[in-house]
Amino acid sequence: MPDLLAPEQQFTLTDISWEGYETILNLLGNRPIRVTYSHGMLELMILSYAHQRYKKLLTRLLETLTEELNLPMASAGSTTLKHKKLARGLEPDECFYIGNELRVRGQLSLDLTEDPPPDLAIEVDITHISLDRMEIYTRLGVPEVWHWQQAQLQFWQLREGQYVCVDMSPTFPQLSAIPLMEFMALLNTLDETSIIHRFRAWVQENLLAGGEGS
Repeated sequence: MPDLLAPEQQFTLTDISWEGYETILNLLGNRPIRVTYSHGMLELMILSYAHQRYKKLLTRLLETLTEELNLPMASAGSTTLKHKKLARGLEPDECFYIGNELRVRGQLSLDLTEDPPPDLAIEVDITHISLDRMEIYTRLGVPEVWHWQQAQLQFWQLREGQYVCVDMSPTFPQLSAIPLMEFMALLNTLDETSIIHRFRAWVQENLLAGGEGS
């Protein structure tokens, strides 16, 4: 992969109330700072260029899959997912409603006490983090997480209250992580538009024509 590993800045605060967490969210607005909260611990991370490049390409690959497979999808981006009773909250790098798209269709806000969590979240790790974000995803009930770290992609499926690493994506049952990693590696030599053109052709040949996705 390209040498994009500029250091990310992170700060951890303790003894932060839920009200304090929400105040910080409001103050930050749409700034590119990822906020993670769990039982009074709050972590702020300023995201690096590398983080954003990997996140964006993986997102575009997923969006291309939904287009080619004609799957309804609602992109929730980095919407803050929070639940006061659970005392937890975070911003995914990206998240999507696919199986539950119809349940949130037309909505412009989310309330996880009433609405389902996103069906799939993308999590990109460049820098070690102090808070366990996967534990927060577990408690929020996100069914699937694509986790990218050190040029490796893993699919995690929520089963009976814990994540299990699986070979095939629950959302895209014909798809393994291997071809996605191969297309992510092209970031070394190609622009994103060219990568997406190649990936679209691969999907048409391997997933729409009855081929194997592994």
